[in-house]
Order: sequence, then C-alpha cells, then structure tokens
Amino acid sequence: MRDSLLLWDIDGTLVYMDRAGERSLLVAIRDLYQRDLGAHLPVDLKGRTDTSIARDLLVWLGVPVTPEEEARLRSAYLELLSTTLSMVRPLIHPGIRKALDAVHAHPEIHQALLTGNLREGARLKLTYLDLWRYFEFGAFADDSHIRDELGPFALRRAKEKLGIDFPPERVFIIGDTPHDVACGKAIGAKTIAVATGAFSVEELVALNPTHVFKDLSDTQALLNAIL
Repeated sequence: MRDSLLLWDIDGTLVYMDRAGERSLLVAIRDLYQRDLGAHLPVDLKGRTDTSIARDLLVWLGVPVTPEEEARLRSAYLELLSTTLSMVRPLIHPGIRKALDAVHAHPEIHQALLTGNLREGARLKLTYLDLWRYFEFGAFADDSHIRDELGPFALRRAKEKLGIDFPPERVFIIGDTPHDVACGKAIGAKTIAVATGAFSVEELVALNPTHVFKDLSDTQALLNAIL
C-alpha cells in the first residue's frame, strides 16, 4: 500500500465545542463595536472559515473590511476563546480518539488538519481536549478565507514535513459539512463525510462523497475505507 494522508476538519467532525467560537465572537463584537447580537451570530457558520465569517460580520455591522479591522476582530476573538473554553462543555465525538490512535500507529497513514479555524483557534480548542498532539501540520483559515483553497496548502505542508507528494487518490478529506466535501473534490481527493455535525446522513449522501458514516465509532470501518 502507498502512503495515505487524512485531513481532518475540527468542529462537528472531531469535536463538539458547545459554540465556544460563536460565544467568543459575540463577546468580541460587544466589546469592540458595542453591539449586542443576542445569543447567535447573524451569519452562517457551518463549515466556513473563520476569516470569511469575520468579513461577513464586519459587513453586517457596517464596519469597513480592512486588514487592520480583520486583525483587530481576530485578535479579540482568540483572546476570548481561551477563557470561553473553560466556561463551556466541549465533547470529543464518538470513536475519534480511538481513530486518531489507530491512524497514528499505522506506518502508512498520516494525518493532519484541514479546518476553517484559525491556526491558533484550532490549537486552543484541540489542546483543551488533548487532541492537538495528533497533528504535526495542517491548513487553516489564516491561509485563505476560501475553504476550497486550503487543500493545496495542506499538500504543500505534507511535502515539507513528510517528504511525500500525495496523489489525489491517496488523500482523504474528513468532515461534516458540504464545504468539507467540496474542498476535497476541489483537489481531486477522496471525501469521508460524517454526520456528527449539523447535516444528516441523507443530506451528506446527496453530495456524493466517497464514503459516509453516521459517526466514526467503528475504527475498523474507517481504516477499511482508507486502505
């Protein structure tokens, strides 16, 4: 067997963060712009990059979208996220730790992140749940606000870190939203959709991913899909 690369999404796939990111952004907006948006943000969050979400929020707030303002909101969000994590009840999804251990132990399967989170946000979330140690590299919202552009960043880092040029048929994008499936197809990768987020098995099947799972509690089934 040739080496394979798994690229994991975070929110809804690896973990449920009890809206830690959304809660942090709501407080950041209140602190920076004196706007109370209530309990939920007025933009779609599912499967999107933090940078695209921030831009949409600035537009919605009527704030000029400049690099400086984006950096200001990003900095406030990350500062608040660390505190918010101690106030919520995040969970690791079924089978995830066992799956990560199995992949980590396999000599020909490598794993990294491909996520809409900012890198520091990903580190904070996964460190809190003791999952960050499984991932040596990844592609993040810092790389591009467009989800479909993240795949090439991950592949370049795989080449730098592992010295391997992974062909598309040996790359697997694992995620819980249509955006995850789409960004996998954008680089010709195989896609593993998992219904542990906001989308049902039926909704994910309609996107024609390579594989669909209700959850990843069956580690052997996941390995069979990869191997």
